[in-house]
Amino acid sequence: MSITPTLLNYYHLCPRKCWLHAHGIHMEQESDTVYEGKLISETTYTGRSRKYTELDLGIAKIDFYDPENKVVHEVKKSNKMEAAHEWQVKYYLWLLEQQGVEGPTAILEYPKLKKTEEVYLTEPDRAYLEETLANIEQLLDQEECPPLQKKTICKKCSFHDFCWSGEDEGQGA
Repeated sequence: MSITPTLLNYYHLCPRKCWLHAHGIHMEQESDTVYEGKLISETTYTGRSRKYTELDLGIAKIDFYDPENKVVHEVKKSNKMEAAHEWQVKYYLWLLEQQGVEGPTAILEYPKLKKTEEVYLTEPDRAYLEETLANIEQLLDQEECPPLQKKTICKKCSFHDFCWSGEDEGQGA
């Protein structure tokens, strides 16, 4: 199975969410949070489609890529900057390098925060990605879904009702 940047992002948020998504359980289409993120991405930078290209990397699609400067632009809805976002973008950079692009960089954009973050891929990042991809492969090869873990992000997760059906959230998992 190919590990997509979405799966890498989910792995950093919650291994259970990663496993469920990889095994065909998709809850995002029902999520208001996901819809809001798409809406922000589509309406915040309306001139982008003329300026940047969409780039299909096989297992990933970059919506806004500046080929002249080799910069990936990634828009996130979140009210906070998350490591999962950064690793998803670093994975895009790693995939670009695998296809022969030298020295790509990225800009993570948080319109709700009015902030941007420049992202670079370092040698330790490459080693971490390779280790993490191996860990994700092991996770996805498991026949059983990972156990439920109570996390602060659970209440806003598109899998919340699926994971917590019949569970007492006050107990901790």
